[in-house]
Amino acid sequence: MAGNGLAVVHDADGLGDAAMQAFARETRLSETTFVQSAPDAAADYINRIWTLAGEMRFAGHPSLGTAVAVAAAAGGAEPARLVQQTPAGRQPVDVERGSEDRLWRASMLQEPAGFGERVEAAPLLAAVGLPPEAAHPALPFQIVSTGTPHVMAPLRTPDALEAVRPDSAALRAVLPPRTVLYLCVVDPAAGTARARGVLLDHEGAAFEDPATGSAAGPLLAHLHARTGLERLTVTQGVEMARPSTLHCALDGDRVRVGGDVVVLAQGTVWL
Repeated sequence: MAGNGLAVVHDADGLGDAAMQAFARETRLSETTFVQSAPDAAADYINRIWTLAGEMRFAGHPSLGTAVAVAAAAGGAEPARLVQQTPAGRQPVDVERGSEDRLWRASMLQEPAGFGERVEAAPLLAAVGLPPEAAHPALPFQIVSTGTPHVMAPLRTPDALEAVRPDSAALRAVLPPRTVLYLCVVDPAAGTARARGVLLDHEGAAFEDPATGSAAGPLLAHLHARTGLERLTVTQGVEMARPSTLHCALDGDRVRVGGDVVVLAQGTVWL
C-alpha cells in the first residue's frame, strides 16, 4: 500500500485502443499496461502503457511492474532479463524475487538521455505556488528525456518542496500534456534526492505521482551532465503518504532505474 499502483493486463493481443483506454480509465490508476505478443524476436513482449489521458511512448514504473507481472505469470524463480518493446524502443528489464513472498526487485535500462531546451523557471514555480527564488541557483530547469520528456525542476531547499501547491489552471498554461514537472531537492554529496512529480490528468486537473521512473532517470542524467554524479537514490510520494524509493545509476550511455515491486492482487477480467 505504498509506492505507485499499477494494473497489468495479460493476453491483450485482441484488445483495441478504445478498450484499453476505457479499462485504463476504469482502474483510475496513473498507468495501466497491456501485454501483447512481440513479432520481433529481439523482444519478449510489447508493453502498451496507458494513462487516463491516452497511451504513452514509455514510462518507468509501468515497465518495472509489467516485467515482474510477466515473470510471475511464467512462474519464474530465477533472476531473468526480459526485453520489452515500446514506441520508444526496446528496453531490457532485469527481475528477481526478493526475500519475502510477493516481493520482487526490478531494474531497467532506459533510453540514452536526450537534452531539450532549458525552461524558464518562474512561470512553472508560480503554477505550483512558489516564488522565483525557490529555483536552485546552479541547476537549471530543463526538459530531459530517457524515453519520455519531462521537466527537471531542481529547487533550492526542502522547505520549498514541501510548500508545493499545484494550481490546475496555471499549470495548463505552462506544462505540456503528459509531461511531469519533476520538482526535486538534490544532495549530490550524498547521492540522494527527494522529488515530487506533478502533472495533468485527462481532464486537465493537476495531480501528483507517487513514483516516476521515467523522470528519475532523466534527473540523474541532468545531474551527471552538470556535477558528474553517477548514482542517485530518489525518494518520492512522501507528501501523499505513498512513499517510494527509486535507485538510479549510470550504465554506459544509459541510466538504469530500479526498485521493489510487490504483487498485490491477481484476477480475471472479461472485456
